[in-house]
Amino acid sequence: MGIHDEHRQRRRRLFQENGLEVFADHEALELLLFYAIPRKDTNPIAHQLMDHFGTLDRVLAATPEELCQVEGIGPSAALLITLIPQISRRAALQSMEREAILNSVDAMGRYCLTLAGNGRGEALYLICLDAKGKVLGHYRLGDGPAGVSVNLRKVAEIVLRSNAYAAVLTHNHPSGMALPSREDLLATQQIQQLLQHMGVALLDHIITADGDFVSLAENGSIPRR
Repeated sequence: MGIHDEHRQRRRRLFQENGLEVFADHEALELLLFYAIPRKDTNPIAHQLMDHFGTLDRVLAATPEELCQVEGIGPSAALLITLIPQISRRAALQSMEREAILNSVDAMGRYCLTLAGNGRGEALYLICLDAKGKVLGHYRLGDGPAGVSVNLRKVAEIVLRSNAYAAVLTHNHPSGMALPSREDLLATQQIQQLLQHMGVALLDHIITADGDFVSLAENGSIPRR
């Protein structure tokens, strides 16, 4: 057994006995990298990640291409790092869907912020609800770095398949400004008209950006029922 093996065993034992609270951010990354880089000292690599990105949340929000710019990080390590927040986000959404009732702007906003995560590109989602506001499912309608286009046929198929009573639209603005564009308002109008013909209410269109959100229902862009 080499010195690195002994060190890794001590680190694993410390985590098993105390959890992550006793670890500094770079030590948490060091521990994670054990499982992607088997035969190297991952402590200096973890330090380089923190030096390059500044904070742990920025490391986890980085793309694989950005991560691979750090010496010692290859495709496998980059994949592992980017997998962690995506798994956490999926688990958080599943937990919320079991309990959440989206019957207020605040509840919708919190859900939509979790759904958006740390996405770099713009993505549009349709959230289908039952009559009590419980989430039946969320569905990605489209994405793209400079905006999204709406496939109305896809919207109709989703609503019919989920047997939705109501729906909420949400998309993120990677620019950091949660203000609706002319295209956002046009897409909202098109989808609202389609849903009205189907007897389904569009409750809101939530735009998220940089940990904040804007409700188009609150600002008058979507008529309240």
